Amino acid sequence: MKRFPCLALSAAALVVLAVFSGETQWEDAQVTCNPIELSVCLPAITSSTHTSESCCNRLRDQTTCFCGYLNDPALRQFADNPNTRMIAGACGVPYPRC
Repeated sequence: MKRFPCLALSAAALVVLAVFSGETQWEDAQVTCNPIELSVCLPAITSSTHTSESCCNRLRDQTTCFCGYLNDPALRQFADNPNTRMIAGACGVPYPRC
């Protein structure tokens, strides 16, 4: 029961962060890097739940965006997280060395 408020709070924080920081989108080749598109991964990032196929698909689509997320102070806590590394590994997406 305790996980739901934490998850809801984390999801709300991510949405608020994306709304108020209009500069969180990067263009990388033909990929538009938008951290909101990774919100399907938030349950797995915040509570170590099973990674969904939609999360893996989004991670694969935005692989080239990871260094930008890691370098963004507002997003670093989500991108540089042990659960994020675990999810990337489960999805077969290499975690970057920036």
